Amino acid sequence: MLIYTSDHSLYCAKLRILLRHKKLTYTQAPPPGGGGSPEYLALIPSGNIPALVDGDLTLTDSEAIAEYLEEKHPDIPMLPNSLVGRAQSRERSRFSDTRLEPALRLTFPHVDPKTREASAIAQAHTLMSKRLDALAVMLTRASLPRDRLWMGDCGLIVTLEWIALFEGVVIPDLRWPPEVTAYRADMLNHSAVVAELTAYRPEMTQYLRQKGAI
Repeated sequence: MLIYTSDHSLYCAKLRILLRHKKLTYTQAPPPGGGGSPEYLALIPSGNIPALVDGDLTLTDSEAIAEYLEEKHPDIPMLPNSLVGRAQSRERSRFSDTRLEPALRLTFPHVDPKTREASAIAQAHTLMSKRLDALAVMLTRASLPRDRLWMGDCGLIVTLEWIALFEGVVIPDLRWPPEVTAYRADMLNHSAVVAELTAYRPEMTQYLRQKGAI
């Protein structure tokens, strides 16, 4: 099983948490020729990262890959048994990918202090605060036990780590709802999360260093 990844990609880190938790054996490789190159597009027409090659199957999109691996390797389940639990895990994934991460992504063109626009950072800060408040409500309402790692946690915890890293460096300090702070602490009880963040944080820091933010 081959995974095409990028050092700084949030979505690659998200996928690696699932792979670590399921104890799956895989090989990582950078996109041949680099992301968006003709060589990579010949293999992965969408150009998406991460991408999975498993035998004759080539698959992109971190959520699609996660769902595929969950069905193929169910021994360590990452979706709950109940209908409601599965729906809440998927809701958490979608919230992270379509609400929280896009708020964070607004800051990426402005990480370099030399090209940073204060108005864009202020807009991103306001939206991130709104999303964190919404997440606090979702976490309170969800019935998913925190002593298990669910598919919906994989991307969310990585996105929250990026936001925390940017705080005070790229964006002003945020008001973290206590429910979100408690959730982050609970996620650090899972070895797959700890292992991935330990390996991934240096890449995150290197990204900020390359951009001149630290």
